[in-house]
Amino acid sequence: MTEDKDKNQDEDIDLKALSDQELVEQMWDDLYDGLQEPILEGTNILLERKWLPYDVLTKALIEGMRIVGIDFRDGILFVPEVLMSAGAMKAGMAILKPLLAETGAPSLGKIVIGTVKGDIHDIGKNLVSMMLEGAGFEIIDLGVNVSVETYLEALEKHQPDILGMSALLTTTMPYMKVVIDTLKEKNLRDDYIVLVGGAPLNEEFGKAVGADSYCRDAAVAVETAKDFMKRKHNIKAGAGKASAS
Repeated sequence: MTEDKDKNQDEDIDLKALSDQELVEQMWDDLYDGLQEPILEGTNILLERKWLPYDVLTKALIEGMRIVGIDFRDGILFVPEVLMSAGAMKAGMAILKPLLAETGAPSLGKIVIGTVKGDIHDIGKNLVSMMLEGAGFEIIDLGVNVSVETYLEALEKHQPDILGMSALLTTTMPYMKVVIDTLKEKNLRDDYIVLVGGAPLNEEFGKAVGADSYCRDAAVAVETAKDFMKRKHNIKAGAGKASAS
């Protein structure tokens, strides 16, 4: 009975009557609860109020997903709930994407991701993709059963910062090494940050195949990707100062 009452209270909220800050905070709550319709409405209201698309993305959607990510990492939220939150985020993103493209809004970085050849599991990979997109990364999702040739084509075409590989079967895990070794053979390994993940993997395996890092879940993947991008920018900034001097 209490749940029904709370639900009715949520439905009675007039989003248009809220101040900008109240609306943004309500959108954080709606993202947390995985409610797509209020996120669509809230996104449109902020745009009608002349908010820049990038500000709607960062202050309302990304910040809301950051809160979701923290509670997922801490075991307060679980995969089904986070998938619902990510679905609500994608609803808002569908409105913002074309507007962001027009304004040339910056992203945290570009990531090519896929489940390796021989493996057709995608729930974990999809969750990682959605959480990374929710954090502000541009995602090129290659799907499942991805061959080394497909990875190489995508890397050449999209020139990402990060390559992400997923595997859920112990029999397909070694294919990650095939991809990384191929990158080494073609002198491309140092061009990309390589992150690996999946239920049967561990940190030791990640090191053994030559990945930059193993990510045990989607929340860790977001934190790790952000950390590597910060380091990459710091290295570039340091190199720029060195050449200038």
